[in-house]
Amino acid sequence: MGSTLPLFPEAASTQAGNVDLLYFFVVAVSAFFSVLIAALVISFAVKFRRRQPDEVGAPITGSLALELLWTIIPLMITMVLFVWGAWVFLDMARPPRGSMEIYVVGKQWMWKVQHPDGQREINELHVPAGRNIRLTIGSEDVIHSYYIPAFRQKIDAVPGKLTTMWFNATKPGEYHLFCAEYCGTKHSGMIGKIVVMEPDDFENWLSGGGGMSTSASGEKLFADLACNTCHLENSGGRGPVLGGVPGSLVQLADGSSVIADDNYLRESIMNPQAKIVAGYQPLMPTFQGLVTEEGLLQLISYIKSLPPASSQTSNGAGH
Repeated sequence: MGSTLPLFPEAASTQAGNVDLLYFFVVAVSAFFSVLIAALVISFAVKFRRRQPDEVGAPITGSLALELLWTIIPLMITMVLFVWGAWVFLDMARPPRGSMEIYVVGKQWMWKVQHPDGQREINELHVPAGRNIRLTIGSEDVIHSYYIPAFRQKIDAVPGKLTTMWFNATKPGEYHLFCAEYCGTKHSGMIGKIVVMEPDDFENWLSGGGGMSTSASGEKLFADLACNTCHLENSGGRGPVLGGVPGSLVQLADGSSVIADDNYLRESIMNPQAKIVAGYQPLMPTFQGLVTEEGLLQLISYIKSLPPASSQTSNGAGH
């Protein structure tokens, strides 16, 4: 679409076509009914205009068939829009299993990126074409919004929580990246680019960077914060065993349960008293202000890399 209509950005992801089809369907339906209603208003105004000063209109008795017609047709159209829109939304909101995970942090006024192998970028994101990419996005200060027009993808970076976006870029090239949420005086300068590369070129680019992997950085931070003194590899520590926790169902002290997703792990580090794991005391101190958003993502990456413990008896992150 972008190659033929310059008003539209190039479609360069697997989701872009679905978003465009839904958008044009909504535009077509809106345009059709706008023209229809305008034409009927004009024609009725002409046909039923008062021709003499003392003319009185004929009484209207109504029509059940007409009432049903203009009730059922809009209902069917809105249901089509709802089901279609829900399908597109769910497809865009649920990253496929096995996606390459990359961590992104928004900060006034830049985007900081951490690749799993340790490569880091600012205001750029290099990815291979034809592979599912999952971005886990956080913010260090205010609300930002990670927006890639060519991929038809946008997600807010919200302080205090993590959000996710996924895409599969279909062709190599460079694509615009914007912050789509006003975030301060230099908001307009918070721009960047997505560089989509052939898989072999991407591997060569990735191998050229140094540094520790995100999980290795998280392991170091885990030790520096003395987390390993309570969270042991096997049961018996003052805190729960963390191996195998991500994605599992965690039983809490109040009798409820919660899925250990990224936001649960983040909350357990920053506000461990919010959800106490069953069988453990609320001993863990808060790390609010002691760990940066990048550090949190590294800790989460490390926790995800831990293998399940064979003697594990209770799951959970905070205690």
